[in-house]
Amino acid sequence: MKVEKLLLKKAKEKFKTIVYPEADFSPRIIEATKIIAKKKIAKVILIGDESSLVLKYGKLDNMQILNPKTSDLAEELSSAFYELRKNKGITKEEAREILYDPFYFATMLVHLGYADGMVGGAEVSTAKNLKPALQIIKGKTGLVSSCFMFYGKNKFMKNKPFFLADAGLVEDPTSEGLAEIAGQTVNSAKSFIGLEPRLAFLSYSTKGSAKGESIDKVRRAYELFKQNSPNIIADGEVQLDCALVPEVSARKAPNSELKGQANILIVPDINAGNIVYKAIQYFGGLNAIGPITQGFNKPINDLSRGCNVKDIIILTAITAIQCE
Repeated sequence: MKVEKLLLKKAKEKFKTIVYPEADFSPRIIEATKIIAKKKIAKVILIGDESSLVLKYGKLDNMQILNPKTSDLAEELSSAFYELRKNKGITKEEAREILYDPFYFATMLVHLGYADGMVGGAEVSTAKNLKPALQIIKGKTGLVSSCFMFYGKNKFMKNKPFFLADAGLVEDPTSEGLAEIAGQTVNSAKSFIGLEPRLAFLSYSTKGSAKGESIDKVRRAYELFKQNSPNIIADGEVQLDCALVPEVSARKAPNSELKGQANILIVPDINAGNIVYKAIQYFGGLNAIGPITQGFNKPINDLSRGCNVKDIIILTAITAIQCE
């Protein structure tokens, strides 16, 4: 089954409630959610002014539309937000004002269980979209990371999907952080598409061919990961060609259990990750989904501002799959 069809099938089976904070100012969100609601990929909550949206787009069938300023839930959400943040010095009045922001309002809907997950970021920065979640939803262990999933025709992966992390959130993770990112990505890959993980901890060195602090960090991350997950195939530190090309792996790392067949690439920092992500997407011509957040207590996902309608639909499906 193709990747997109598999994701949509899984989402439909769960049929979770997903909230979208950008309805008032994103035509792409409206176009995508019309399809999502019609095809029953998820239940849709739009944050916006219903009369304005209907005037602009016509009847929006099978969607719930909530206005932060007039919703019956506004008082409950602002009171709950005040209780969460009062130790930071905010007043009840300030809490109400903050909850007029559609991103805070949507995040509180997820926090209180009125929605199962959130998809935003089509029109705003990652910081704007995820800041409320980092304050309200928070991470299961304190570390929130992201991964990208790639799929399409590609030589080295034999047309099979693969994952890259972290190219979106954690700027310069420690060895412990890298090991945790690797574990989170394994869980994502398994739950999304049932991938049998084969991890490569990437570096500019392969098995000691160079020396340096950044290499030591990657090698230590691999060691920590294997301590926690001894049965998962992985290796590090390895260069990209060694991770993906069996012939190169046989020469550079003949004893590697990866054997040049990695399907999860763990990069040492966000600089390397972002460059690799863009290179794969544009030079390789592959479909990219992400950044997909990992580690939140409840799923909150961030779209690229360059996203199209299909991207929104697919990330919605992934968000639904992430819901427990």
